[in-house]
Amino acid sequence: MRLRSTCSALALLGLLTAACTPEAEAPPPPVEATPVPTAPPAPAIGYACESGMTVEVQYPDTATAQLKYKNQTYPLRTAPSASGARYAGSGLEWITATREGQESAILSRLGPNEDVGVAVLERCSRPVSTTTPTGPQPLPTPAPGGVLPVALPCKGPQLKLSAEGGDAGAGNRVAILGVQNVGTQACSLTGYPTVTLQDAQGRNLTTIRADQNPGNYFRSNQVPTPVELAPQAKAFVDLGWNVVPNEGNGETACPQAARVRMTMPGDTSVVTLAQAFTPCGGRVRISPFRTVAEPVVAP
Repeated sequence: MRLRSTCSALALLGLLTAACTPEAEAPPPPVEATPVPTAPPAPAIGYACESGMTVEVQYPDTATAQLKYKNQTYPLRTAPSASGARYAGSGLEWITATREGQESAILSRLGPNEDVGVAVLERCSRPVSTTTPTGPQPLPTPAPGGVLPVALPCKGPQLKLSAEGGDAGAGNRVAILGVQNVGTQACSLTGYPTVTLQDAQGRNLTTIRADQNPGNYFRSNQVPTPVELAPQAKAFVDLGWNVVPNEGNGETACPQAARVRMTMPGDTSVVTLAQAFTPCGGRVRISPFRTVAEPVVAP
């Protein structure tokens, strides 16, 4: 009987003690994180390559680059270079250099030690108005009136090419090509198309490269500006070439081109136009998009 009383007293004492002991503090409610403002992504810069491919590169900062090639994206970082800018990583090397208003670039496969490029994959270029160092690029140039295009970029399936005339003189030729929006929605074009030539059998003329050129033999500098196309409207570009064989390089006959293949900036869909001509010297020149077939010639 005494034992039972003792146990009851102890139990009562435990309850009293628990009632006097403060409860363990509950964890504070989760604090909702304040979103950190993010900078707008760096715009992709397109480089036209001799093979007809386009290499797109984003430069988020001065130390990195995001290179897109054949629908694959490769992160690269800056690497030591004797001249120009050099990026390496993901098995690839990307070297750029700017000279006389043209930025040239070489994409190579890195060797087994991931240190030096050992096999050239592409030779590419793009025009630049100044010797701007490679890195984050400014927004697209506003169209006349200071308005940036609001329409989405034009894609191949909504476009049609046409021959719109040309010019000739002193061994130089220019064909004006129309790029018509045959879709039902407005779209925009900015910069340069990527151009590849084919022969009558449909084979790419790989010995001829297409240089992006803000001017040509007949017209002075044409600054790339956005062109917005309403349905059925046209933009225009110049395709220039030389018809005199470059005998200094052993050229006695010029290739026979039968077709022009064109892709728009940021797109992979091809638009074609039958165009028979004989470009000499291993290159043709393509101008930026513009709104009129015959631009005003500067005095």
